[in-house]
Amino acid sequence: REQIGLTGTKYGCGTGECGACTVLMDGKPVTSCLLLAPQAEGKEIITIEGLAKEELHPIQKAFVEEGAIQCGYCTPGMVLTAKALLDRNPNPTEEEVRHAIDGNLCRCTGYVKPVKAILSAARKMRGKKKSKK
Repeated sequence: REQIGLTGTKYGCGTGECGACTVLMDGKPVTSCLLLAPQAEGKEIITIEGLAKEELHPIQKAFVEEGAIQCGYCTPGMVLTAKALLDRNPNPTEEEVRHAIDGNLCRCTGYVKPVKAILSAARKMRGKKKSKK
């Protein structure tokens, strides 16, 4: 983390319970604290730093716009988990979003705003405007 400057991936519990260290490995969310280096060999690993290209990814933008970031500790793992969900299901229900992020523990937001942000990002990524609800 420190040596290569990729500090967005957080170290939380060290036991795979909190999701703060979530990265994408070949497009699937994995808890990096349980991942051995040989398991990652030859795999595509995306950290939160690798998600945005020239500008923030739509999921990152939605987290900011919806106020889904409070302390921010769980945010990188939650955003990457959301990306994996929206890559496989571009139109999830609220229940599917909640199920997808249930391994990402958050003490600050109560999950309401992150869920709203993920659903908003899904709509935007599908080309639809925000609903008036």
